[in-house]
Amino acid sequence: MSGAAFSATGRIGWRQRLQRHRGARAGGAVLLLMAALAILGPLLSPHGADVVNWDAIEQAPSAAYLFGTDSVGRDLFGRLMLATGISLALGLLATVVSVVIGIGWGAVAGLAGGRVDALMMRIVDVLYAMPFLFFVIVLMAVFGRSLWLIFIGVGAVEWLTLARIVRGQTLLLKNQPFAEAARACGAGPLRLLTRHIVPNLLGLVAVYATLTVPQVILVESFLSFLGLGVQEPLTSLGVLVKEGVETLETAPWLILIPSLWLAALLLALNLVGDALRDAFDPKDR
Repeated sequence: MSGAAFSATGRIGWRQRLQRHRGARAGGAVLLLMAALAILGPLLSPHGADVVNWDAIEQAPSAAYLFGTDSVGRDLFGRLMLATGISLALGLLATVVSVVIGIGWGAVAGLAGGRVDALMMRIVDVLYAMPFLFFVIVLMAVFGRSLWLIFIGVGAVEWLTLARIVRGQTLLLKNQPFAEAARACGAGPLRLLTRHIVPNLLGLVAVYATLTVPQVILVESFLSFLGLGVQEPLTSLGVLVKEGVETLETAPWLILIPSLWLAALLLALNLVGDALRDAFDPKDR
């Protein structure tokens, strides 16, 4: 019997629990709607996301402009859909980067043990001690502002927690009977990791990933609010919130709509993450 994470019965069980979870259904529906609007919204907007109309500056929501216009007459609906796509892409790609690094680093450290494990985890401790904002500022000062740099910068920090979690689970799994049986059959360290240990971590990693995406989006929003995130002509939800703050007194919808949209997106992602956590909870099997 292989070291797969779950048996066929187990896989059916967690899928059924996920399908029955009301939060998963609600969060999934909201995410699908927002993803569809992020893809199709800029195309459906009759005004475009970057078209400036000096005759329609800070117009309130109306039939002509569904969500109103900003301080230079751009359609907020089109810009909100564009921002949603960029924020989601940033969250997903940075999470993928952090998951790949975190799994590789933590699994190797846990399997190797001894001095290798101690050295690798001390590196993690050093990186943990580095202020994240300082790290991002240094990156941008050296390489300039870039959307890809934000992907790399955020992803290069978010993997630290996952590495610790994976390392701890690997220390437990490498001494389990299925791992001992794999070694007895001649499995080397690489095969043991890729075929037996890592598959047993996928449920945990899936939960971590779904909870990391909203965290990354919040980090990007914070950076954009400080002027260190996405730059024009692109935009993100954090950029829209920042622009809304600047026009709070004259055009309150410019902060109200993006803020509520961002809150709904984060809530949907967290609902899906909580549902996955409950579905994979061994106490519920």
